[in-house]
Amino acid sequence: MTIEPQTPTAMPAGDKPAPPTAEPPPSYVKLAMRNMVRKRGKSVYHFVLSTIGLLALFVGLSYLTR
Repeated sequence: MTIEPQTPTAMPAGDKPAPPTAEPPPSYVKLAMRNMVRKRGKSVYHFVLSTIGLLALFVGLSYLTR
């Protein structure tokens, strides 16, 4: 029984193994919040549109059911 020496596999110059990190990757909610802060104007615009639409729905329903 002969033991052959193991040859290390060559890695390309740009591919370095990632250093071990103590914290897990960010969650979906954290990424969404970061994206919302980054695109502040569009988020505020969509929030205002949603609020107006919801108020219009409530006013319309209350008018129809009075």
